Amino acid sequence: MTSNNPIYSINSANHEVALHSPTALPNACGFLWNKDMMIQMNCRGYASAQHMQPEPAKYSKGPALESTTFMQPEHHYYTDHPGRFFYVKLDDKPLFSMPYEPVKAPLENFVFVHAKDELRWHIEQHGLQFVITLSLAQGVVEHWSLSVTNTSNKPLNPVIYPMFSIGYLSWMNQSASYDASLQCIVAKSVTPYQKTQDYPYISSLKDITFFASQTAPDGFTCNYKKFLGEGHLCAPQGLLNGKLGEEDANYEVPVGVFQYSLHCPPGETRTLNWRFGAVNKVEDIGPLIDFEVSAKTPASNTLRAVTLQSPNSEFNDMVNNWLPRQLAYHGQMNRLTTDPQTRNFLQDSMGLIYLDAGAAKQNFLKAISQQHHSGAMPDGVLLHEKATLKYINQVPHSDHNVWLLWFLEVYINETQDTALFDTTAGFCDAKETASVYEHINRAMHNLVENLDERGLSLIKEGDWCDPMNMVGKDGKGVSAWLSMATSRAFTSWANLCHKLGEYNDEAKWNAQAKALNLAIEKYFWANNWYARGITDNGRRFGTRDDSEGSIYLNPQAWAMLALSPSVERVQELNKAVDTQLNTPFGPMMLAPAYTHMHTDIGRITQKSPGVAENGSVYNHAAAFYAAGLLEQGEADLAFDVLYKMLPRDSDITLRGQLPVYLPNYYRGAYYQYPSMAGRSSHLFNTGTVAWFYHCVVDGLLGLRGAEEGLYVNPQLPSTWHELHVTRNFRGHEYTLHYIRKAGETLHWRLDGKRGDSTMPLPKVTQTIEVLFS
Repeated sequence: MTSNNPIYSINSANHEVALHSPTALPNACGFLWNKDMMIQMNCRGYASAQHMQPEPAKYSKGPALESTTFMQPEHHYYTDHPGRFFYVKLDDKPLFSMPYEPVKAPLENFVFVHAKDELRWHIEQHGLQFVITLSLAQGVVEHWSLSVTNTSNKPLNPVIYPMFSIGYLSWMNQSASYDASLQCIVAKSVTPYQKTQDYPYISSLKDITFFASQTAPDGFTCNYKKFLGEGHLCAPQGLLNGKLGEEDANYEVPVGVFQYSLHCPPGETRTLNWRFGAVNKVEDIGPLIDFEVSAKTPASNTLRAVTLQSPNSEFNDMVNNWLPRQLAYHGQMNRLTTDPQTRNFLQDSMGLIYLDAGAAKQNFLKAISQQHHSGAMPDGVLLHEKATLKYINQVPHSDHNVWLLWFLEVYINETQDTALFDTTAGFCDAKETASVYEHINRAMHNLVENLDERGLSLIKEGDWCDPMNMVGKDGKGVSAWLSMATSRAFTSWANLCHKLGEYNDEAKWNAQAKALNLAIEKYFWANNWYARGITDNGRRFGTRDDSEGSIYLNPQAWAMLALSPSVERVQELNKAVDTQLNTPFGPMMLAPAYTHMHTDIGRITQKSPGVAENGSVYNHAAAFYAAGLLEQGEADLAFDVLYKMLPRDSDITLRGQLPVYLPNYYRGAYYQYPSMAGRSSHLFNTGTVAWFYHCVVDGLLGLRGAEEGLYVNPQLPSTWHELHVTRNFRGHEYTLHYIRKAGETLHWRLDGKRGDSTMPLPKVTQTIEVLFS
């Protein structure tokens, strides 16, 4: 696909999306990663980079010392916030900067390109053509390159000043100086600590930030305050002199600024290269600044389960080029935390199954080995021996066990690795080991123990919705969503028990699901939709009796995933979603959004209306809804939900995001704050991506594995009459040509031979035709 738009363009063949203006989508960004680090780079020059050592850390910080937090949505940028800026002086021309910040001078031409393995800017100004490139190799180091070409008919002599912010590193000890032998600015610091027992850990950290130049600079400065002088970042006083002041920083905020005076005859190009990153010792810098080494694409970036050519080119590009990349990031980097929430870890691993089932299996075994003897899964999975549960993982949540079954359901379909259930694993609080089968049985029993006297699932201080933390703080509140998810877990486990020949367990867990479903119908069906829960004081919420939060998306989605609703009930649910939750950007998580604290529900009601869980178009929940629709055969509605998650030509300016990843949410509160609705959170850490891919592969395309092989049972939108698909499955590549023909029953055809949807596809190199009506 190659498409053009006044604001952005897509080149699928090159795996590239290009933005043509620094102001049309000012927060548009992309991200790169390797096994050690990640960088989220804004089109205008702002950057947020983190690396693991083994906890997440930064080597370029803001102007104030900040506490360690999760990556935040709708990241706020400041003039001084960590950036990678390039100032340019040219004769009598006004000062300008690249990519755009901080001078913000109008540029004659601007293109920001997000490719699979690099980010680039193509800029033209005053007869000069600039190409800035960012890539990553191995280690905690950014690879930067700037080429300058004179496109005029006269010699030009630009002066280039790359300014890479280093920021406030430490209140204990920080400094920076230029090392001529390395042609490198070296900023040293000591991470603050008080406890003497922390010293061995502190001494192992990468507390040195380096900014190395391949070309010896004509000048430099390491002192941020002296660089600014009485000016500001739009016009630093340090640039007014003929040469930078070559100041060190001693217990002052460091910065990395170089100066290069270039002579560019007409038609000639000059190239500058830098390395920016972090090390533990100065001696470690040398190997990382070998400028003959170029950054390489992580191999997993090229993995994919499906490639499709459908009538919708925007959908094709996201599924073929960008979703596998985002899946790989989640599976490899675990969202840059050493204690990922168990639900996140298992769902991210579910998505990883389609790319690397072996790695996903190891993730699952790591998670199950940290199960409690009681069967309860922990709130977070510890990824190394010194990791601890932090932040939200110190709050008791009730949903983690249900995600074990979603992982297993997808994993067994993809691999048929039933030997997994005989694998033994330990517990976090006991010396004994048990088979995975026994671990899952204990997990299911733990879910039974979490049912109250009505037979409903207790929510504790949150289920999948973390900030719903006061519904069950006294141990009485229950969750409709969790009750449904628990029911689905029982049913899934019963199906796996049947597969394994454990028929008594199959009957037991089917009976548990049936009893739970009866309780759900009795207590949660509220006229036209399902309520969200019942509080500690017995108040049912998420119904038309509530002036705020009267309907939630998740119970409607999971009713279709877990219960056996009638056709009429499904239609009723979807009508309620369509009239109260649907927006041009997808279905909102709840409506109306809360505008003040509801003490029996929790901090979800304190969040800004339309933001995050409080009524945004929360894509993770929307993906659940799409999965539920596919479960009920509602193909058109399901595709509408999936397609609306994509930043598209029709609303790219409103969303403000390039179509290079799925964000965790778009602003909601569509009927309350319509002017803000649709704006992207620009946060690519999200469970959405695994579920979206699952919906596409197993649902939309209907390419689901079983013991005998790959089956096909598509649920395509009615407007699609033909498409081509390549599916990688158990080491074989299937090529399929889907054709819609009126009056045809679903079947596949090969060389005149016909097979129906109950027969596995043959392993052939020819294209298999799939006919459906």
